[in-house]
Amino acid sequence: MNDSRRIYRKFLDGVPEYLARYYWWAYLWRWGIWFFDHQLVINLILFGQYDRLLKRTLAQLTKNHGEKILQLTCVYGNLTPNLLASTDNEVHLCDVATGQLQLAQRKTRHLEHRPHLARMNAERLGYRSEAFDQVVVYFLFHEMPALSRRNVYAEISRVVRPGGSVLITEYAAAPLRHWLYRMVPFRLLLGRLEPFLPQFWQENVPEKLSDALKQSGKALEGAIAVEYCFSGFYRIMRFNVSSRTF
Repeated sequence: MNDSRRIYRKFLDGVPEYLARYYWWAYLWRWGIWFFDHQLVINLILFGQYDRLLKRTLAQLTKNHGEKILQLTCVYGNLTPNLLASTDNEVHLCDVATGQLQLAQRKTRHLEHRPHLARMNAERLGYRSEAFDQVVVYFLFHEMPALSRRNVYAEISRVVRPGGSVLITEYAAAPLRHWLYRMVPFRLLLGRLEPFLPQFWQENVPEKLSDALKQSGKALEGAIAVEYCFSGFYRIMRFNVSSRTF
């Protein structure tokens, strides 16, 4: 335990304690960054669903010209280059990990349309309020403890404009009937690798986002667009945002 503690402390420079403690090997260690950014590895982690999840996420991007998009934190794979290729709108990308931002920069430096990169903690964004028309969150929440998730919901609600939208691709609520979830050894292993996932499985994402929006004087508008993938194991959710009516 002491050796493990010493290892994660080497990665605490400007990043949340939980990220260094539980995910240094995946997101902060340079060899981990190199390994996990291989498409084969990413697809295996997502049980062969990467391309399907990516396409369905990109299909929900805002199509309105002149809008601003925020991709909240970097991700492995080719989401960012494909997002940039799918829109001519202004795209911002922030992450708390320098290595992740450097990776995103390498992936997009050959593109004419590049993102605006910034090092920020998703729990305390430096952007002004109502700066973005769409916020894209791709497999972030399940890797955060509950308090951090609550802070991120609040920041998303603050920076998204009324009339805009929030696009979240994540694990679905606990998929009780899915064959993978019903395999207890697998579920325990996944909970070991993803220590915050078991709790996230029980979280009501629409309710949490709705509560956060209310605190920012906004509200969800209309029906929530939800598309499931891999027999309900993953989901893509688009939430439309409006000014709150009292």
